[in-house]
Amino acid sequence: MNIYLVGFMGTGKTAVGKALAKELGFGFADLDDLIEAKEGLKIVDIFAKKGESYFRDLESKVLKETSRKQELVAACGGGIVLRQDNLNIMHDSGAAVCLEASPEVIYRRTKDHFHRPLLNVENPQAKIKELLDKRVSFYAKIKNHIDTSDLSIEEVVDKINKIIQTTDSRLE
Repeated sequence: MNIYLVGFMGTGKTAVGKALAKELGFGFADLDDLIEAKEGLKIVDIFAKKGESYFRDLESKVLKETSRKQELVAACGGGIVLRQDNLNIMHDSGAAVCLEASPEVIYRRTKDHFHRPLLNVENPQAKIKELLDKRVSFYAKIKNHIDTSDLSIEEVVDKINKIIQTTDSRLE
């Protein structure tokens, strides 16, 4: 079984994913890192040169490849939930947990990260709220949610462990 961490940027998917993988003895993959390696470009450059649609196609392809592995924790890009096919892949090959945080916490965690192409705008706080509003119905398709706003990485890992040990954490 694989564990897929989904949620908006800045919710802790990579940091939590690495800690969770270590604790479980699983491998770890950050899908954005895999995409950058495959393309030889940073995500921000893929968006700038080839567009968001091209990036989303790559993201789906890398998810499909990754889903064939076993005992893997995958940190997924914030927009991976925008395609139902991606949700189906995660459901069929593992468990998904959606990490959340308040818009203010997301902004605080991401404001100094210039590699975030969707936030390279004049008012990033407004963009965060806009994107969260657009994605809320997609994130709602994930059965398990954890608000990471006021939790340490270890606390989030503990909550995920409880979820995967006590319930069917697959998508509904």
